[in-house]
Amino acid sequence: MPTIELKSSREIALLKQAGQTAARILRKVCEAVQPGVTTRELNAKAESWMREQNVIPAFLNYRGYPAVLCTSVNDEVVHSIPGDRVLKHGDLISIDIGIYQNGYCGDTATTIAVGDVSPAARRLMNVGWESLQNSLAAARLGNRLGDVSYAMGEVVEKNGFYVVHEYGGHGIGRRMHEDPHVACSGRSGMGIRLQEGLVLALEVMANEKSSAIDHKDDGWTVVTAEHGLSVHYEDMVAVTANGPEILTELPEGMYGKGR
Repeated sequence: MPTIELKSSREIALLKQAGQTAARILRKVCEAVQPGVTTRELNAKAESWMREQNVIPAFLNYRGYPAVLCTSVNDEVVHSIPGDRVLKHGDLISIDIGIYQNGYCGDTATTIAVGDVSPAARRLMNVGWESLQNSLAAARLGNRLGDVSYAMGEVVEKNGFYVVHEYGGHGIGRRMHEDPHVACSGRSGMGIRLQEGLVLALEVMANEKSSAIDHKDDGWTVVTAEHGLSVHYEDMVAVTANGPEILTELPEGMYGKGR
């Protein structure tokens, strides 16, 4: 059985502070995305902004990971290491960021377009964004964890796309990854009952052509098996007596609906 750590109102406030700091840095990284920029340059900017905010990168050296961002382009699903890849018009880039502030973790991700993208790519982005919103709304007192996973996967699948089954969201607090694991799809009415004080980092990974994935030789980068597009969205949410409280906020346009 998973060990679930429920958070006090003070801890939720600290997680919200960390979540919003991560979101602000992610917004700045997104604003730096343009054709001709390398993913290594984006990572360097993020590292500089983290130093300015006096926060600790959560990804750097985590199980040997060598960067502060994950920058997954087109058919890369998650965990792509920044490097010399040059972004070009029509690319999609998923940017994942994690930081520690005052001992608590902030973790958030989004997918944005590099210049103009195809209608099919834009549709996948919008479906991924809608999926995340649906799952956040389901993170409600008295629901079960399966309701959250079902809400996420149902949006993706009804639109003809595919969720990744091997990865998902997680609890979050003083550690980046805590129990429980939150799958990208599931059965409504199943799993643990959501209690006040539970904080989750909900993540949807939606693929264009199939759920199947492969791994690159770097030991980190996850790619779609059929080389179709993939998108990745993540927000932190607290289960409270007043409903879901999103601890990471970004403008709608940063998720692909206005950029």
